[in-house]
Amino acid sequence: MADMQTAAASGPSDADVVGRLKRRVIDHCLPLWCTEGWDGVAGGFVDRLDPDGRADRLAPRRIFVQARQIYCYAKAAQMGWYAEGREIALKGLDHLLTKAKAPDGRPGFVHRLTADGGVLDARRDTYDHAFVLLALATVYGLDRDAQVRSEIDALLAYLDGHLRSPNGGFLEGTPASLPRRQNPQMHLFEAMIAVFDATHDLAFQQRAGEFFALFLANLYDKQTQVLGEYFEDDWSRISPISVEPGHLAEWVWLLKGFERITGCPTGRYRGELLASALRYRDEATGCLTDEGNVEGRIRRHSRRLWPQSEIAKAWIAQAEAGEAGAADEARAALARLERHYLSHPVAGGWYDQFDRDGKSLVDTIPASSFYHVLCAVTEAEQVLQ
Repeated sequence: MADMQTAAASGPSDADVVGRLKRRVIDHCLPLWCTEGWDGVAGGFVDRLDPDGRADRLAPRRIFVQARQIYCYAKAAQMGWYAEGREIALKGLDHLLTKAKAPDGRPGFVHRLTADGGVLDARRDTYDHAFVLLALATVYGLDRDAQVRSEIDALLAYLDGHLRSPNGGFLEGTPASLPRRQNPQMHLFEAMIAVFDATHDLAFQQRAGEFFALFLANLYDKQTQVLGEYFEDDWSRISPISVEPGHLAEWVWLLKGFERITGCPTGRYRGELLASALRYRDEATGCLTDEGNVEGRIRRHSRRLWPQSEIAKAWIAQAEAGEAGAADEARAALARLERHYLSHPVAGGWYDQFDRDGKSLVDTIPASSFYHVLCAVTEAEQVLQ
């Protein structure tokens, strides 16, 4: 389906976009993904909806998606947006812990479940564990439940005991694999900031600081001012260097969060990352493309939903820091997200990816995108309103 909104010259005001997106999330997204998006028979969240908004109940269940949906409902409850959010988050967490945590007798969470809750892929994936930690932190922030805190501590012990790399950061998973990616490190950074916010335990400032140090030492190239994606075991960069502008933007927001909890200044790196991300915009829509090279040229002109939410969050972070014009840029980015990706015939659904001509490349409505949408809207509500 083509992106019919691309050439629209006028539309709803950018000034009102935060309120519109908040209503969309509350009135449509949250109800959709806990009804049609919940498997009332086998339990757990479904991984995707069909184009008509009906659950694909046969699709395998990725663990990071289960964790992201738990986060969404816990965050909505925390914001006071959705009264049922706490109950849904707890129901999702119970399913996750029952089905995915050590079902084969080995520690850690498996990678994928079958639709009926069996183990489909028993690998332990670090990216998955980052999102389980984020989900636990957000749920813990609601009630400070001692059992949830014990799950946080157990997960941290697993990470430290099984996934730490002698070369810094954490392995891709078990069994270990190459290339190493910055992506799991980035989301563990996010999770450590979230656990600090939930617990106020200073140990998590230090844990977050380890990822900031990894960013400075290995992930970020201060000469080219871009973030590498793929690395050898010793963190040497793999050429040609792949640049994902969405991740550049995501680090802007995370660095502002790290500055908030530690007082460590990050403005220089935020400014450089944001300027680099903006080099990879689609000329027709202003949206971020999926991949570029280190020289600033676009390598893949397709454009997924999630980089658009991340560039909005980057501008929100800069607005929070007091940068002139950043709030207007944030609203414009949210308006692009609304116009191109959220204007889906299924209320509460979205388009996941377009090609350079505006043709939709993904027929289904993936649950994984809700985390990006909801996080961008909650950040906007807190900073821009």
